[in-house]
Amino acid sequence: MIKVLLADDEELIRTALAALLGLEPDLEVVAQAADGRAAVDAALAHRPDVAVVDLEMPALDGLEVSAALAATLPSCKVVILTGYGKPPLLKRALDAGAKGFLPKGSPGGALAEVIRRVHAGGRYVDPALAADALTAPECPLTPRELEVLRLAESDTPVAVIARRTHLSGGTVRNYLAAAVAKLGVSSRGEAFRLAREHGWL
Repeated sequence: MIKVLLADDEELIRTALAALLGLEPDLEVVAQAADGRAAVDAALAHRPDVAVVDLEMPALDGLEVSAALAATLPSCKVVILTGYGKPPLLKRALDAGAKGFLPKGSPGGALAEVIRRVHAGGRYVDPALAADALTAPECPLTPRELEVLRLAESDTPVAVIARRTHLSGGTVRNYLAAAVAKLGVSSRGEAFRLAREHGWL
């Protein structure tokens, strides 16, 4: 029997997945979690074979959960389930230790097959996403530019970003100006949206 942990902040999706997997004779959902921190705690308590983790969750996101489990419970394989499948996120998920990356729009039986595959030591990446990853543009921004741009999401004042990053206001403005110029847009809001669309943030 393959023991499975489900982590998704949307209860309807989580319970539907549990019901779907409950129909499989070789799979048992041993724990559920509504946020990333609870997912890590539940994994350590129940020691599942596979954790199916939503990419975007409170407390810790799916990438952070994957990295935490790779460090503290390497026997637990992680499958990232997402409604936001972008090539750079795929690479970040694999770098974080995830063994599977599956869009939420996949056919109903696909998740059970992916769970079996990663449990057996394999990997799974959605073929369409893998193909997109081969042609996706590289992110032109430096890690620091991305960090500052991420904090600028909702027109956060430069002074607040400077405090959070331990940079001067002038340096923050320079990073934001560089991001805007490199992305060929006219504002930091547009830069944020474009970077988000490409999955760089």
